Amino acid sequence: MNQIVTLILFSWIAGFTAFIGASLAALERFRESLLKKEIIRGIVAFGGGILIAAVAFALVPHGLETLTAPTLGLLFAAGGLTFCLLDIELNRSGGSKAQFTAMLSDFIPEAIALGAVFAHDHRLGLLLALFIGAQNLPEGFNAFRELRENTGRSALILWQMFFVSFLGPAAALSGFFFLQNFPAVTAGIMVFAGGGILYLVFQDIAPQAKLKHHWLPAFGAVLGFIVGLLGKKLLG
Repeated sequence: MNQIVTLILFSWIAGFTAFIGASLAALERFRESLLKKEIIRGIVAFGGGILIAAVAFALVPHGLETLTAPTLGLLFAAGGLTFCLLDIELNRSGGSKAQFTAMLSDFIPEAIALGAVFAHDHRLGLLLALFIGAQNLPEGFNAFRELRENTGRSALILWQMFFVSFLGPAAALSGFFFLQNFPAVTAGIMVFAGGGILYLVFQDIAPQAKLKHHWLPAFGAVLGFIVGLLGKKLLG
């Protein structure tokens, strides 16, 4: 298969898993119960665990290798501050979009990185696409529930999730054509996103995972981090 076609296919599938997760959330019709609350919060925690793993294993390591210490710290802090200001603005406009914002903020830079490394290491690109897809599945599920709670427009949200999947090929192709020979720029984008994601996890996502007097949902974060840990192991 042509290399460009393969890249487009892998990056689109990696984003399409968010639509699959959103569709599962839309189809879910179980009655409200304590067990359902535990499961939903466990899924939220699972997504948070994967996001932390993305920061630790996918977004920051390239920056550690490529950027100077001052640049690394400034970009990471800038990412956190930017997402803090974005969170404030979203709160003023009504409703939270933390899950959806977090999904985009790790999907897009990782897709860019996927495109940037694809020409040099086909296997690494494939495994990175699988890793992104694993993240987007629970994130799509959580983001759909969050947006539906704020807007109540399920059909529109599903269409949004479907179109989001096409951001994957667009980001991957931009990385493939423009960033192959600029590792510092790629690393900077990833570190900036990492700072933003870490802010969102602790400000918005982790609090949603907590259920008073119940401790099992938080274990979902451990399982999510394990997904990232195994992904890192497979990536070498």
